[in-house]
Amino acid sequence: FDPIIEDYHNGFKTTDKHPAKNWGDVETLGNLDPAGEFIVSTRVRCGRSMEGYPFNPCLTEVQYKEMEDKVASTLSGLEGELKGTFFPLTGMSKETQQQLIDDHFLFKEGDRFLQAANACRFWPTGRGIYHNENKTFLVWCNEEDHLRLI
Repeated sequence: FDPIIEDYHNGFKTTDKHPAKNWGDVETLGNLDPAGEFIVSTRVRCGRSMEGYPFNPCLTEVQYKEMEDKVASTLSGLEGELKGTFFPLTGMSKETQQQLIDDHFLFKEGDRFLQAANACRFWPTGRGIYHNENKTFLVWCNEEDHLRLI
């Protein structure tokens, strides 16, 4: 993919480096909405693929389950503010699933685009959600990406 990446980014070569991350001193950032009138919430999402596994449409049922087990096991080691619970979709009650969807925490079964891409095979096997106790840190397992950190 290097030639495609180079073309897309106007000449960014494999030997090039990203500039240093310097967003300044975060302690000096002011409150963007001191009266609390405009900002209700913010969300940052990051999708990641797990090494050694194909993209979602090419996964086997065994691979979905294997990935879910790895994700659940890894996340169970988190401590402090990130400590939480992994909930597999398989076996999840409809009420719990709907509540997580209504709270905007859980993904639904694939939309028409994911279905057209064959990314909903073996549903709900291998899919799940992890969230910390305060529900301020979420990880989706095998929705569109292997991992989606929110």
